[in-house]
Amino acid sequence: MHSIDVILHLSVTECLAYYEGRYDNVRARSVDGRWVVFPAHAVQRVVGHEGVHGVFRITFTDQGRFHHIVPLNRY
Repeated sequence: MHSIDVILHLSVTECLAYYEGRYDNVRARSVDGRWVVFPAHAVQRVVGHEGVHGVFRITFTDQGRFHHIVPLNRY
């Protein structure tokens, strides 16, 4: 498995839009400056009362498919 650390700042309203299926993917900047696109359903695993804010590690398969997301530092 491979991983990349991304910075996420999503409001509650943005998270709700992902949850309702209005968006299929999230586009975020990695800590090293690359853009990363991953499935919107992944946000459901890390959303809190204030939305999603912090640095998260995304793991993906050798084929480049999303596998898992975990918080590293929330703020």
